[in-house]
Amino acid sequence: MEEINFEKSLKRLEEIVKTVESGSITLDENLNLYEEGVLLAKNCLDTLEKAKGKITQIKLDGEGSSEEDF
Repeated sequence: MEEINFEKSLKRLEEIVKTVESGSITLDENLNLYEEGVLLAKNCLDTLEKAKGKITQIKLDGEGSSEEDF
């Protein structure tokens, strides 16, 4: 699967949920969508963890500076 950004992953996950909830697809299609959904969810979680780490680092960097540094 090609890497896609967070917003596209989340949108695709929403589409998958709607399709599965509709009950109009076969078991094989459900399994394929489930597999795709798991990969997309992992991508979203990885992206959120990276963002969290970046925010934490920015906060730590900001705590070490003072007005005299500017």
